[in-house]
Amino acid sequence: MPASHLPPLSFAVMGAGAVGCFYGGMLARAGFAVTLIGRTTHMQAIQSQGLRLQTLSFDEVVHPAVSEFPSAVINADLVLFAVKSTDTEAAGTQIRPHLKPGALLLCLQNGVDNAERLRAVLPGVEVAAAAVYVAAEMAGPGHLRHHGRGELIIEPSARSAALAQALHAAGVPTHISADVRNVLWTKLVINCAYNGLSAVGQIAYGPLMQRPGLPKVLADLVVECRAVAVADGVTLPADLEAQVHAIAHSMATQMSSTAHDLRRGKPTEIDFLNGHIVRRGEALGMPTPTNRMLWEVVKLLQDQSLQNPSH
Repeated sequence: MPASHLPPLSFAVMGAGAVGCFYGGMLARAGFAVTLIGRTTHMQAIQSQGLRLQTLSFDEVVHPAVSEFPSAVINADLVLFAVKSTDTEAAGTQIRPHLKPGALLLCLQNGVDNAERLRAVLPGVEVAAAAVYVAAEMAGPGHLRHHGRGELIIEPSARSAALAQALHAAGVPTHISADVRNVLWTKLVINCAYNGLSAVGQIAYGPLMQRPGLPKVLADLVVECRAVAVADGVTLPADLEAQVHAIAHSMATQMSSTAHDLRRGKPTEIDFLNGHIVRRGEALGMPTPTNRMLWEVVKLLQDQSLQNPSH
């Protein structure tokens, strides 16, 4: 259904990095009113030149509204919340006074507990979790490069159907599922398997799995994650290991967001990936030595990269 035939909806993207720019850009391309809220460098570039969407199927420039200020969510019916997991509470608090009554916040974040954390700082605001499957990066200010996929699985809410309609109209496959917690955990396990190793080696997923010994390390990470998930009451798919291994083929040239963050001297989300597994394991009495080692090594590298950023 074309956007012109849908009820008018306005969108804001809080945290317009790669994920936020992909979904915000796709909605803007479909004709929806979109405001991107992000860092000065990117917002200035988009304001002057537009947002370049370099995807697998097209290379176009769109012209959404932009802002550097959280108050720009004020007119949005739907807020795509895409800040780093480290900034969830702070960003939620910043937008709280400016949210339109009845607005829906959709969490497009890594990790499994961001929606719960947002609800804690936004009482009375409708928040829905989403599992995000997209490989994208900011190739430069105002330049989004898409490497693959793009589908969303979103939690049911009063406005989920309208949101899904809009996303479908924008070319984003979207499914509504009451099983989002289990889906998010499945994605968490995949992230725990690849993100940290890709970051430590600054290596893409395909070559990573061709390195001697690393497939066994990856398998150990998954075994620990599965044990913690089961103890935490999560149902993971029977073919989880096959899904994990498939990533090395379907996203062979992709490096993890953690790898990009380390290279650019930015804080990573490792505390909400392998770190989450370690903390839940401790709470549930489950040992997680491989995840703990990877978590600590990435944090060590993160400390060094924050002191000596290359960009």
